[in-house]
Amino acid sequence: MELTLIGKPGCHLCDDARDAVNRVVADFEQRQPAASVSLTELNILDDAELAARYLEEIPVLLINGQVHNYWRIDEVRFATALDNLTKG
Repeated sequence: MELTLIGKPGCHLCDDARDAVNRVVADFEQRQPAASVSLTELNILDDAELAARYLEEIPVLLINGQVHNYWRIDEVRFATALDNLTKG
């Protein structure tokens, strides 16, 4: 599974999202040790295309390239999405 967290420095919602993602991923990896999860963080200040697309929505969490959440990460919904990917 490829996770991408899009945000920018100094964004308190981005910091909250990072913490939520890290909590959910740590729990998921404990429950599913065989699952492979990678997390990439992207900064909209470094990429004009990302900024144009997501400026008003950060933080944005993508799962395998698809938008899963923006603004606030619902940890239960995110954990459920990860679990569902291992079932399919």
